[in-house]
Amino acid sequence: MQLSLQLFDLRSSYGRITMSWLLLLLSLIAVSQAEKTYINLYGDEPFNGIENVLKTIAGILKFAYDSIRFMFLEPPETTPQNGDKFDFIVIGAGTAGAAIASRLSEISDFRVLLIEAGRSENIAMNVPIIVNDLQFRDDVNWKYQAEPSDNYCRGMTDKRCNWPRGKVMGGSSVLNYLIATRGDPRDYDRWAELGNEGWSWKEVLPYFKKLETMGIPELKDKEDHNDNGPVHINAADFQTPLAEAFLEAGKELGYKIIDYNSADQPVGFSYLQTTIKDGMRCSSSKAYLHPAKSRPNLLVTRNTIVSKVLIDDDKRAIGVEYFKDGTMYQVYAEKEVILSAGAIGSPQILMLSGIGPAEHIKEIGINPIVDLPVGENLMDHIAYGLIFQVNQPVGLHIYDLINPTNPYLRDYLLYRTGPLTVAGGCEALAFLDVDRPNNHTAYPNVELLFISSSFLTVSRSRYAFGVSDDIWNEIYAADEHSYTWMVFPMLLRPKSRGKILLRNVSIESKPIIIPNYMADKQDVRVLIEGIRATLKISETKAMQRFGSKLFPAKFRECQGFEENSDDFWECAIRTITMNIYHYSGTCKMGPQNDPTAVVDARLRVHGIKNLRVADASIMPEIMSGHTNIPTYMIAEKLSDMVKDDWGYPV
Repeated sequence: MQLSLQLFDLRSSYGRITMSWLLLLLSLIAVSQAEKTYINLYGDEPFNGIENVLKTIAGILKFAYDSIRFMFLEPPETTPQNGDKFDFIVIGAGTAGAAIASRLSEISDFRVLLIEAGRSENIAMNVPIIVNDLQFRDDVNWKYQAEPSDNYCRGMTDKRCNWPRGKVMGGSSVLNYLIATRGDPRDYDRWAELGNEGWSWKEVLPYFKKLETMGIPELKDKEDHNDNGPVHINAADFQTPLAEAFLEAGKELGYKIIDYNSADQPVGFSYLQTTIKDGMRCSSSKAYLHPAKSRPNLLVTRNTIVSKVLIDDDKRAIGVEYFKDGTMYQVYAEKEVILSAGAIGSPQILMLSGIGPAEHIKEIGINPIVDLPVGENLMDHIAYGLIFQVNQPVGLHIYDLINPTNPYLRDYLLYRTGPLTVAGGCEALAFLDVDRPNNHTAYPNVELLFISSSFLTVSRSRYAFGVSDDIWNEIYAADEHSYTWMVFPMLLRPKSRGKILLRNVSIESKPIIIPNYMADKQDVRVLIEGIRATLKISETKAMQRFGSKLFPAKFRECQGFEENSDDFWECAIRTITMNIYHYSGTCKMGPQNDPTAVVDARLRVHGIKNLRVADASIMPEIMSGHTNIPTYMIAEKLSDMVKDDWGYPV
């Protein structure tokens, strides 16, 4: 009894020893309950470098074997000769064209020719993390550029925005960031209100479901999703601690974690749903053409440039003219020509064929056949990139990922797991109405796209965005390779409209692209509110756990404005304008009495028989999200309309 009393008597040596042990125990408990400190993306344990190097070598050999197998999965190459006839000719093997050609070839009576300007897809293009590198590769990218401007992209090389587009089997579904969003149901109800019968949310939802195989466990059995479509939708295998913190920040601010592709959850935060299957990109070529490889009625010609649609005296599309290996061919369609060359390529080919604004194409030297507003109504989503530096290695850094002593390469090459499954660093998003931040059923006007890296960390990616050397050296170079995260506050429903014009009569000449970003001041206002919403996220406990600090991009031309003022942010947005590559609207869908429309609700070109356009160019208004999945939907719906029009039940 006496000893036990002494144990807790601080005046005795026993008591002091007991108190020391208690303090040590309490400190150990506190440490165990504290937030983890990261030494790498996987946590606080060091890696076994030798083991990782050996397994990475084994993974490289496995990947090489898989690459060889992949080469034989596409439909074989063909070169139709002059005068060859087909039922349907589909121009462009991108997101829409690959899907349409595959669906039409399901009818064994139909003989379908699919024409692609680019090369074959290869397995390296399917590694999700390398998206940025694909953005400036000449062999798979049209590498368009907008015309110079003093109103946007002022900090880009020659004041020109880069406009990448896929020139490869699978088109831009091979170059994009794999983000699967349908848009808001109200987007499609609006299309229907504009006179486009059959395009309401209720009517397009079956096609969104038809195209997908949902692989995210908690969403697989939901009413809005499907489990047997060609396009596989999954979450990335890995989420960085920063992405986890971003979702926690959303909850801290009172937002829900949502399924943004359901009809009833428009506002909130989420990890990305992505077009990934087994850790690899699921492009339109893989989804639709690989399964159709053995169909004898589907013929594919690659590296083939369509110069114009052939139209007879009755204003009927009868075939196409194309160039391959320096030789010109003319082939014919006995039923229809379907143009799916994208929001840049489709209007260019139409205008070269004599379909477009009569005065413009006449000036170029083309005889107008039908006077239509082709190339007008150009839309895109734009953003500003807010960069935040952190004090732990919790983001994606290229040198960490490619270092073979780390397990990241090993895990991907052997198992298709780990951080290389993250699409270009994009991991999560939030849909918000910045004017009604507490309304969880509002119509979102901003998307916050979260990236667990930035072009400050991965400086090579600045070339994809086109940041000029002067701006880079002045603002960013000193902090190159630091760990960062980034948010693109993205304007969902821009009011500004641009246009596409022909440069001359040659298909070899890239068209004139005038985006006209931020011509409407309302677009600027919403973008600035998106920036302020992002700053609030950075200040949450969740993001401050990693010492998140806004990178001070103090552009010289913006220094006359008070920091954090609306004028300052407008100047910043106009300096580093991030276009999100969602080009759309240039062959607008609308009824015959709509003077701004190019195609009708069945995607038939007004005034021309047997010619349709089916890609993002037909969108009358851009939808509130990324355009890849809606373009698949357009293709699926068009395929059924064509089958129906030619007497085949759907």
